[in-house]
Amino acid sequence: MIRVVLADDQAMIRSGLRALLETEPSIKVVDEAQDGADAVRLARRHRPDLVVMDLRMPRVDGVEATRRIRADPDTAQIPILVLTTFDSNAHVVAAIQAGANGFLGKAAEPNALIAAVHDVANGGASLSPAAARALVQHTAKPEPTSPHTTPETNTERERRAATLTERERQVAALVAQGLTNQEIAAHLFISPLTAKTVSYVEIAR
Repeated sequence: MIRVVLADDQAMIRSGLRALLETEPSIKVVDEAQDGADAVRLARRHRPDLVVMDLRMPRVDGVEATRRIRADPDTAQIPILVLTTFDSNAHVVAAIQAGANGFLGKAAEPNALIAAVHDVANGGASLSPAAARALVQHTAKPEPTSPHTTPETNTERERRAATLTERERQVAALVAQGLTNQEIAAHLFISPLTAKTVSYVEIAR
């Protein structure tokens, strides 16, 4: 049984997600959080198998809540799946850097959400194609600069890219082309879970 805490500031969204997820006999929603502070508190109380986390919430947003869950030794290992309408590159990168294990848009098909819950709760990683491309672009391109930041040099970007193995570079290139995890797996003769994990974990670092 996968025990889930839902975090979203809209009661109607939480209700719909609960109804959808609990159509699966293997998933049970144990509690609902209306903001990030509640999500942290309920993660500590229930120690669920997964937190499904919205990003834009009052008081404490999803990125900060994810960071707090990761910083607490008692909850640091709880998988977190971000589910949000805000899927810009900046949101993807911020959530993953805070410690999220997956990122999915609310426009995803119901079966994609259920699959992502299973994947992330079981130790995998799940990214929508748009989120995966955002991470690839973040790895390949320098961050926007401001008067208070130092631009990343070509040497630094090359050193960061050099930490990827040949297989990781192959996966990154295919993700950038828009291929799904299943298509990547077929192309490279690896399992979909391996493709998903490599594209998420290694490209994000």
